[in-house]
Formats: sequence, C-alpha cells, structure tokens
Amino acid sequence: MGKNRLEAFSDGVLAIIITIMVLELKVPHGGELSALLEMWPVLVAYILSFIYVGIYWNNHHNLFHAATSVSGGVLWANLHLLFWLSLIPVTTAWLGEHPSLAWPAALYGIVLLGSAFAYYLLTCALIARHGKQSKLARSLGRDFKGRVSIVLYAAGVGSAFIHSALACAFYAGVAALWLVPDRRFEPAHAAEE
Repeated sequence: MGKNRLEAFSDGVLAIIITIMVLELKVPHGGELSALLEMWPVLVAYILSFIYVGIYWNNHHNLFHAATSVSGGVLWANLHLLFWLSLIPVTTAWLGEHPSLAWPAALYGIVLLGSAFAYYLLTCALIARHGKQSKLARSLGRDFKGRVSIVLYAAGVGSAFIHSALACAFYAGVAALWLVPDRRFEPAHAAEE
C-alpha cells in the first residue's frame, strides 16, 4: 500500500488536535496584563502540548519520508498513535485548570507515555514491513531518545503524586530532549537528493 493517504490523514488529525487546543484557550477576563498573567498555567500547558504535537508531527514526517510503503499493521499502529495524541487536548485543559493537583499531572503524563509507546510500536511495525537492514531501520538505529523518553514519562507520572511541578519538569525535560534536532534521518534524506 502507498503511504500518502496515511500521511495526509495523520496530518489532518494533528491539525485538528492543535485547533482543539487553541479553541480551549479562553479570552482573559479584563484588559490588563495581570488578567493574562492569571492564565499562566493554562498558557504553559498549551505551549508544552503544542511543542509535543509539533515534535510528533516532525518525527512522523521523517519516519514516513524514510518509509516506502505501509501495511495493515502499520495503519493500525498509526491509528493507535493518533488515538493517544487525540487525548492531549483534554489532558492539557485539565492540567492547565488544575496545575497543582496530582491526577491532572499524572493523566497528562500517561497520555504522553501512551503516545511514546504507540510511536515505538509504529516504528516496530514499519521496520517489520521494510526489514531490519532497510534505510528506515538504519535511520532509527537504537532509538535512544525514544527509550529514554518512555522512562522519563513513567518517572513523571510517578512523581505527580509527590508534586505536580516535578512531574511537569520531567515532561518539559523530555520535550527539550526532542527539541534538539534529531539528525538520524538526514543521511537517508540526503542520499535521495
């Protein structure tokens, strides 16, 4: 099967996720800067989630740029990833409204953990489709960042019950890890050009 429909569908879902998140932002009550500052937890949660959706979009793009085709298993693995990502808007809103409570911080982390695990399963499905010696498999390598991310998300979920800010520090740390450009796919992309 070709990969174009999967990429287009995924791009559309990610665009909708971002749209839902921005629509959850409410206009500040009042015209002073202090009214905006009162919303800082909501804005910080939105910014972190926007960064996460951007990271997944970017990595998804690189992953499927290296792929040549998809299978039924890849389609289901991709839907599994989109399921977890589609939960980001509601957990973002809950965390933004209750930043000091354990369960909103923990559930936010569970969604990030589920997304990371789903992305890992998607890469496994693609490697199974293309082979362990494929350009895609060589580009992914050992996927150190992906494995470390799963561990850090789990630590964040656990730490939410100690202090929600500690959990959010773990989540922000993982985002910072992925904001560093991932150059694993560049040699494969350059070889095509």
